[in-house]
Amino acid sequence: MEKKTAHAAEQDRPDILTRRQDWFDVQPDLDPKRLVFIDETWASTNMARRYGRCLRGQRLRSAVPHGHWKTTTFVAGLQLTGIVAPMVL
Repeated sequence: MEKKTAHAAEQDRPDILTRRQDWFDVQPDLDPKRLVFIDETWASTNMARRYGRCLRGQRLRSAVPHGHWKTTTFVAGLQLTGIVAPMVL
């Protein structure tokens, strides 16, 4: 028995297969210097370490933020030459 690899059933439709093949055929003509990939990530202030070090037999106590968490979202474009248009939301 082997592990199943799932994919979207829509990929098997004839019209989608044609569009995907057209996209693959055009890719060699693309100029890599003109491509921009948009990336998004985030950071949250509620992230705290769950483990730490202390003397054997003692309980480790540590202060962590509680209840006033904030999430910051970062968006940027990535080109062949580096990051462009970084933005914090």
